Amino acid sequence: MRVIEVGAFGGPEVLTLTEVPEPVPGPGELLLRVAVADVLWVETAIRRGLGGTYFPVTPPYRPGGGVAGTVEAVGVGVDPAWTGRRVVARTDERGGYLERAVVSADATLPVPEEVSLAEAAALLHDGVTAAGLCDLVPVRPDDRVLVTAAAGGLGALLVQRARAAGAYVVAAARGETKRAALYRLGADLAVDYAEPGWTARVRAATGGLDVVLDGAGGDYGRAAFTLLRDGGWFSAHGTPAGGFAVPDETDARTRGVTVVGIADVRFTPEQRLRYLRDALDAAATDGIRPLIGQTFPLERAADAHRAIEDRSTIGKTLLVV
Repeated sequence: MRVIEVGAFGGPEVLTLTEVPEPVPGPGELLLRVAVADVLWVETAIRRGLGGTYFPVTPPYRPGGGVAGTVEAVGVGVDPAWTGRRVVARTDERGGYLERAVVSADATLPVPEEVSLAEAAALLHDGVTAAGLCDLVPVRPDDRVLVTAAAGGLGALLVQRARAAGAYVVAAARGETKRAALYRLGADLAVDYAEPGWTARVRAATGGLDVVLDGAGGDYGRAAFTLLRDGGWFSAHGTPAGGFAVPDETDARTRGVTVVGIADVRFTPEQRLRYLRDALDAAATDGIRPLIGQTFPLERAADAHRAIEDRSTIGKTLLVV
């Protein structure tokens, strides 16, 4: 079968298409014919050798951590009724940019009829994080909520969830195309944080924020923290703009701000499965669906990474196998 591998850290060109033997499911496992593979921004950082202590990876390795597809075969001890089902599952260290995937039956969920396989793949990581953050950070009716990196895969889901909770939602992203998409998702105000004075616009519209869900980090996240009212909530879970924007501990404590960090969204396998089920149900019944901006065929995985890194993407980026 065809699979993407990384032989050495480097640019997108190190994503190499190669042929390997077909996998065989072992006891308790399923063999999936992959339809769609999730692609995450963090995978571009790992590929460059910037995974750090959170994502310690050594080449050679297979990138990607999750897929959606159809069950082709089952291993010993697995109910044959799984065969033919549309499912979504994490693949973790086995990689996700491939044509066939072996996954644990216990960590696999059926995809509701109302949800496409592309949507299921898009929810596999970002949907879990969004559901988990909404568990950790209370969003109440009439709260003023800011979502940064709002036009990304995770941000788009957080905008919808905060709006569904009855909050006034400010969405921050770069460029008019992304702002327009965010208004379509239900944002009350969409600002371009590449423009001077964006924080003044947010303060004028809200009078101050109750919650910041920071998926950007860097200077954008630090600027967002200054908009919080005393007693608010700040989630520092994103790094694309230059590292997690974790507030000064003394400053946050003095102002009564509760801070949630990346360690708080490193869920157990049981939690991940529960949040994934929540995300799939929300897509099927509540219309909280992922924003899928672009897809690439498997052999163009390098182009998918390039698009994410040059920030020409919107919403989720997926590989169609």
